[in-house]
Amino acid sequence: MSLLRIHCSLRDAPLRCQWTLVGDSREPVTGEGPLAQLPQRAERVQLVLPAAEVLITRARLPQSARRRAGSVLAYAVEDETVGDPDASQVSWLGSVADTDVLAVADRQGLKTWGDALGAAGIHGYEVHCETLLLPWMAGEWSLAWDGREGFVRTSEIEGTATDCGEPASPPLSLRLMLDEAKTRGVAPAAIAVYATASDAPLEIEAWQRALGVALRLAEPWSWRTAAPQAGISLAQARTGWRFPSGTLTRLRPAAWIVGAALTVHALALAIDWTRLANEQRGLRTRMEARFRSAFPDAVAVADPALQMRRKLAEARHAAGQTDSGDFLPIIVNVAAALKQAPPGALRIASYESGRMTLELAGVEDAGVRRIVAHLLQAGLRVDKGASAAPGAASSGRGTVVLTLRSS
Repeated sequence: MSLLRIHCSLRDAPLRCQWTLVGDSREPVTGEGPLAQLPQRAERVQLVLPAAEVLITRARLPQSARRRAGSVLAYAVEDETVGDPDASQVSWLGSVADTDVLAVADRQGLKTWGDALGAAGIHGYEVHCETLLLPWMAGEWSLAWDGREGFVRTSEIEGTATDCGEPASPPLSLRLMLDEAKTRGVAPAAIAVYATASDAPLEIEAWQRALGVALRLAEPWSWRTAAPQAGISLAQARTGWRFPSGTLTRLRPAAWIVGAALTVHALALAIDWTRLANEQRGLRTRMEARFRSAFPDAVAVADPALQMRRKLAEARHAAGQTDSGDFLPIIVNVAAALKQAPPGALRIASYESGRMTLELAGVEDAGVRRIVAHLLQAGLRVDKGASAAPGAASSGRGTVVLTLRSS
């Protein structure tokens, strides 16, 4: 797998950069120049940030806030960044003991470089800090040193940049870090020193006396020669999802089939609706004809079914018979339906022009459903309305209004 590493400073304009291209079986190729001259078609791309431009710190986070990035985590390190949280890109790296480790970088700088890389044809890349690319072994620290300053990796996911030092005097920040580690009982057994420049003078014995920790010289190191699997990605910019080449051509026959099927379905639906509309018109025409044959004196026919029921009720009343919409048949069905209701449940019953209104109180929802079901079985149409009484909402017993009509 080919790996392209791009070293950049977020403080500089994205005009030029240093880069290295690492392959599986060939020597690394290094270069420096404009972004437009970067190698293309690398299977993996890493944007490497200087150690001094990435703050790695600890914070205590709730479980739900972990593995998030951006301004959400930036508020957890607001006191250390001393700036607008929205200006920081913060990533969760992992946990150490009972604290969380976060990496903080400049959001606007990352966006500027991301836009520049996109214009150069590079859309998917990982973001790494050179601090975590440095080799590290459990039980010791790793120090990258160029003869004047450097950075130290203290654990798998922690590290920081140092201040300036001298060949015979280590950086003050390194001394303070060791003193704090000794206080917490986590001081390293040794520090491996990796030279990052060809001329990086260092007096081992003087440093050991000043730090109180053994030092060992390791092989020279550079971010260019770091192992491909080294480091932890702080963020990952992904390319947008795209169709593989030729996919649209292969899908064209299927698209035609789907389009034809949808067209046939739409035509069938339109034909079915037309048929049902014709049947409805024919049924209404027959109902009007039957009504006019039974009542030729009718002036207008607006609703033949309703008008037929009213004429039938008038004929029954003229013959001295009761109709299903009269008070007596309806109240008989109501009495049968309210047999299982608690005493006093029926507060008001009113009747007018074939319609009866019942107001029930103190009846549970299940009881109301049983009453409605009994009335429906008796051939009545039931319209239900409810208005909760004070204090009744929590118990499920409110005032229920039922409007009954003969069907």
